[in-house]
Amino acid sequence: MIDLQDIARRLVAPGKGIYAADESVTSADKRLVEHCEKAGAVSRWEFRDLFLSTPGIEEYLSGVILHEETLFQADGSSVSFAKELTDRGIMPGIKVDEGTEPVPGSPDELITKGLIGLSARLHEYREKHGTMFTKWRAVVKIDGEKLPTDAALIENMKRLAMSARCVQEAGMVPILEPEVLFDGTHARVRSRAVIAKALTILMRELDEHGVDRTGVIVKTAMALSGKATGKMDAPEEVAEDTLGALLEAVPKDVPGIVFLSGGQTPEQSMQNLAAITKEAKAKHAPWPLTFSFSRAFQDEALDIWKGEDANVPAAREAFLKRLKEAKAALS
Repeated sequence: MIDLQDIARRLVAPGKGIYAADESVTSADKRLVEHCEKAGAVSRWEFRDLFLSTPGIEEYLSGVILHEETLFQADGSSVSFAKELTDRGIMPGIKVDEGTEPVPGSPDELITKGLIGLSARLHEYREKHGTMFTKWRAVVKIDGEKLPTDAALIENMKRLAMSARCVQEAGMVPILEPEVLFDGTHARVRSRAVIAKALTILMRELDEHGVDRTGVIVKTAMALSGKATGKMDAPEEVAEDTLGALLEAVPKDVPGIVFLSGGQTPEQSMQNLAAITKEAKAKHAPWPLTFSFSRAFQDEALDIWKGEDANVPAAREAFLKRLKEAKAALS
């Protein structure tokens, strides 16, 4: 019998975190064009292989979230990326939502889709490819006191819970990500309030849908002033408000919480993660905390790589450097 609690504990093992390599095809191509001036299926494979085949990542990573395209691919030795990760002691995970669409009646908000056919997809991921966990992302936009609306927030949290139940029934641990966007002109205190509200609703929906909270991981944004304000929050302020929101909303039986970088610079992400870790220790937070970064790990490496084989070793060193920084931020 699969022990979901054990998988969840392993995902937040001390000193390790999760690499989010689950960009959609469109997002991956956009990132490649931005950093390497090329895109397409071959370039996306090279992009995935650059990071996933880096020697030594198992020292820092408990899991990697893959996109379906990558799950079905193999590395340069014709070994599937999922098996390569597993053989190195890193759990493969899979993004299972299918993106977003506008909320009826509130077109400035987004609702996540992907529940139709989810159970069949989960069975294939688990049985054929050995995935151990999943991720479903909901997008929460702040616009003053107008957004998010209660209706959109509740529906998104309900879909997170419905997906989580399907995932647990398939023998995997769901990572549930209600991402409160960094974009906007809101104050940090508003971000804190929305994070707390979203997570409070999510926990209620998990209970109502019969989801075992001891077999889920929460992925959250940090409480930040909106990017458009130009305000650079002090890490200590970010830590106080982020942890305050989590302590208000997340029960102690949740086995772990992971943070997304959400458009922050790599330096901001690491500094804020370190401050949150320090604050959590001071306040005796009941759950392990760790990272689940994407761009914060990738950007410097992609700028070095530029799509050239000769630059792969240096790019991988840059990736490892960021992983080391993230691990140090947890201590």
